[in-house]
Amino acid sequence: MSIHGHKVLHMMDGNNYTESSLLNAIKDKFGANAKFHTCSQFDMNAEQLITFFKSKGKFKPSVVHESVFTVDNKKICKH
Repeated sequence: MSIHGHKVLHMMDGNNYTESSLLNAIKDKFGANAKFHTCSQFDMNAEQLITFFKSKGKFKPSVVHESVFTVDNKKICKH
């Protein structure tokens, strides 16, 4: 079963992450072997999903620290 990437973006709302902590949070919530899809991509693992989201500008820097980021709510599709 594939999980829509929006679930990860919504999970991130209100939280700050590094790439490593986001990867761990995804694996904790959805499982280490979970597969993800988005509106345009399919069959991604957690690492590939993070890379995809970064390339699409879905993350914004956190006010906490420059190496930390959060989800940019304006860039989550509303469907």
